Amino acid sequence: MRIATDIGGTFTDLVYHDEQSGELGVAKASTTPDDFARAVLETVEKAAVDASRATFFVHGSTVIINALTERKGARTGLITTKGFRDVLEIGRANRPDIYNFSFRKPTPFVPRHLRLEVTERVSHKGEVLVRLDEEQMRQAVRQLKGEGVEAIAVCFLHSYANPAHEQRALEIAREEVPEVAITASYDVTRQWREYERTNTAVLNAYVQPTAARYLGNLERDLAAKGIAETTLHVMQSNGGTATFAQGKATPIRLVESGPVAGVIGAIAIGRLVGEENIISLDIGGTTAKSSLIQGGVVRTTTEYKIEWTPTHPGYPIMAPVVDIVEIGAGGGSIAWIDPAGALKVGPQSAGAVPGPACYGKGGTEPTVTDANLLAGRINPAYFLGGEITVDTEAARRAMRKIAEPFGLSEVEAALGIIRLANSNMDNLLRLVSVRRGFDPREFALVAFGGGGSMHATALARRLHVKKVIVPVAPAVFSAWGMLMTDLRVDLVQTSIARTDRADPAGIGAILDGLHDEALAYFRHEKIPAERVVAQPAADMRYLGQEHTVRVPLPGDVRQSGAFQTIEERFHTLHEQHYTFRLDGSPVEFVNFHLTAFGLVEKPGLRKIGANGRTPEGARKGERDVDFDELGRHRGAIYDRARLGAGAQIDGPAIVEEPAASTVLFPGDRLTVDDYGNLIIVVDRGQSDA
Repeated sequence: MRIATDIGGTFTDLVYHDEQSGELGVAKASTTPDDFARAVLETVEKAAVDASRATFFVHGSTVIINALTERKGARTGLITTKGFRDVLEIGRANRPDIYNFSFRKPTPFVPRHLRLEVTERVSHKGEVLVRLDEEQMRQAVRQLKGEGVEAIAVCFLHSYANPAHEQRALEIAREEVPEVAITASYDVTRQWREYERTNTAVLNAYVQPTAARYLGNLERDLAAKGIAETTLHVMQSNGGTATFAQGKATPIRLVESGPVAGVIGAIAIGRLVGEENIISLDIGGTTAKSSLIQGGVVRTTTEYKIEWTPTHPGYPIMAPVVDIVEIGAGGGSIAWIDPAGALKVGPQSAGAVPGPACYGKGGTEPTVTDANLLAGRINPAYFLGGEITVDTEAARRAMRKIAEPFGLSEVEAALGIIRLANSNMDNLLRLVSVRRGFDPREFALVAFGGGGSMHATALARRLHVKKVIVPVAPAVFSAWGMLMTDLRVDLVQTSIARTDRADPAGIGAILDGLHDEALAYFRHEKIPAERVVAQPAADMRYLGQEHTVRVPLPGDVRQSGAFQTIEERFHTLHEQHYTFRLDGSPVEFVNFHLTAFGLVEKPGLRKIGANGRTPEGARKGERDVDFDELGRHRGAIYDRARLGAGAQIDGPAIVEEPAASTVLFPGDRLTVDDYGNLIIVVDRGQSDA
């Protein structure tokens, strides 16, 4: 038995795969913000599985990102090189809104009186210039202990080039305060850029006690249900999994653990249907998330920031994160009118408690879900498979807050909210495609989450996307994506060298060292070497540039002509990203990356067959549905569970399942493939974009 659970802002999902019978099952429960683990256990009970049979349990959670954004982490101290106490305060001079005269730098997570210095110095080449003053280190640790800190981050200058001082400092800290969580920057990231590296170490220390408590309690509760500790894994932000123990040690790598699983699942579905160029669209209760995949390869970045906005620089996290863009636009996003009289949607969300007004749990604000209900796109008698009784009148009352100021009916106001939400989501899709030099017409859209299939066809029309794919059980798709992941480790080493002067043997030695470290990591995880796949890459730039482009490297950089191949790849990728290339200009290596996967068995998808199931047999009736600028039409309603392989449906129509609805506009055509995925060819001729 393989089990995956995913905590979202509104619902917590579970997907299980019985390897003996081939059965794939799902369960869903409302998220419990006061105790996230309670919802996880509730989904295990709802699924009615024999948990003791679990051989693999993977968990994705919002606990880490919530602890950061809500400032609910530990009291943290920082010990750094003498003279660098204020790196967190200084930050970067570049800011997103340069003409904002009321701009204020982000407040560091560690106040100045908890940032201490010790004497030591290492050069950028790793040379020890001044030895670590161990007595100062002990005094600093004792001083922080007296201040009542629960966590300490250690970040010394240039430790990415030589970690010896940090390693010794870590030993001293553990001798002095074994009860305090300690993070050394070298264990989290080995890239240069002092501010980003220091901030990453601090944030890891800040959430370490929270992660240890949460995962420890969940581990205990799951053990009570018979799930062995050795089977427990967490979803990482890089698109791979790690053990609970690794998650407790470096929780900063879990900051986007839930959303990235959907991207991994989207890649698997894309390969299944022969589409390797895809854009994932995950619309949940609180947010909408998107990522672009070209050639079936997930894109990762180490330039991730939390709380970044067009006017706020946010806080950098130098840990590998799947390149995903997220906005506050989901089913629970609240519609409101700003002081200037303009309609807005999100980023505030009704969340799980009280939820949208139509949930009947005390919510009074109009949300996107309420709007879709009033527009006829949600069946009030079949919400979450009938598990939730929808209060249509409560949705109407809430919608009057928008309708009356504009002199509209409740339905007209609902359509305005849907259009504005679609506009926000359209901008999201453009951020990951058009604004990065990709033509969305060359990609298929994989839509999932509770609201993905409801909005996908409208968004595809606006962007002229050729095809929409709605996978089986889209509302729990991110949890399913976790079952398709491998163990993964991302290693990086900064070493700056011009390509025309670098020694291929020296570069090869760096990559060999990273590869040996990856093999050692997987040996500890009981993964044999023959099941480890490694992908080397390098961050490169033109001499004199500040920023870099990630370039895949050949298997052996020592081979004749390898550097010429690497340089040509760099020129091509630079032109794609920045629209120009400088052939003949000197090129530099900056960081060397190694992404290594420990391959694990994954559940296969079974073909569903037709079995006499026809669209006529799946038809549940019809109802009036608003289709934006195409007007109100009588749309046929179909039960997805009763559609067999090969079934075709023409819009206008709605295909319903327990936790999602797929909207077909007039002119759209849906075909059910052999695995039960809905393949929709969108009528782009009537697009409004």
